[in-house]
Amino acid sequence: MNLTGDSKENRVALIVGPTASGKTEIALRTAGALRAEIVSADSRQVYRYMDIGTAKPAPQERQRVPHHFIDIRDPDQYYSAGDYAREARETITGLLARGVTPLVVGGSGFYLSALVDGLSAPRFSDPAVKARWRRRAARDGVQALHSELARIDPEAAARLHPNDVQRVVRALEVFELSGRPLSDFKAGEQTPAGFTPVFFGLRRERADLVGRIDRRADLMLEAGLLDEVRRLAQRGWGPELNALRSVGYREVFQYLEGGIGYGEMVEAIRLNTRRYAKRQMTWFRREPRIRWIDLGERSALQAASELLALWRESD
Repeated sequence: MNLTGDSKENRVALIVGPTASGKTEIALRTAGALRAEIVSADSRQVYRYMDIGTAKPAPQERQRVPHHFIDIRDPDQYYSAGDYAREARETITGLLARGVTPLVVGGSGFYLSALVDGLSAPRFSDPAVKARWRRRAARDGVQALHSELARIDPEAAARLHPNDVQRVVRALEVFELSGRPLSDFKAGEQTPAGFTPVFFGLRRERADLVGRIDRRADLMLEAGLLDEVRRLAQRGWGPELNALRSVGYREVFQYLEGGIGYGEMVEAIRLNTRRYAKRQMTWFRREPRIRWIDLGERSALQAASELLALWRESD
């Protein structure tokens, strides 16, 4: 059961699953058994001051097990999947070299994809990002988007007609998710990681997951999510930032700005979180390497035990 650099296969375990599936507790128990350090693969937990709305592990949990890639940027600092892939690979290499077990944990599909398989433009897709660029095209005109593309990717902009909304939006989507211009990608370009990934997916029945999502929304509000968003606003950070367009933050900003009522805000957080979880599962179902663990009524300890058994079998 060795994840260290001494392993011939250089295997690394990845625990993935939708939001509210129970990744944190199961990962902590698994990390304790493996004496591992956790490499977070969550695209929002990288940001400081966004603790409650991103369901970050509590400080005492991070003291119990060292975590990487939490609180490494301010919300107004750009951080792409490409940045994450490069830095996380370096971190994993360093952990393996020191004989420390890295345990990758997260639900951000494009972060995981970039980490394991490298940057390949066709794999970078997020319906929410695409929809946002389309809304902007409808509001400002596709030529405004083409001008922005010309600034970040002159080569792609020169190839695309200013009125080709589909391809212009696609180029902007790839840049936002990967941190690299579309023109940087060659057909089929991929640079796989230097380790062998072993995926473990956490899965719950839909009704169970929906119940957990709704309860977590209530708990976040009880824990002070409104005050967390007020503090972000006091620092000058608002819903125009990519980091704060996340579910849980944009709805609270709407409420605080008077756009919706409190009850509407709560229902919007629940509904949008369910939709996000559905998109996550759509992504994960396309990944044939995942070994699924159906949680059902099992405790985190039982789930971690099954995961460890599967890990031993994969040796």
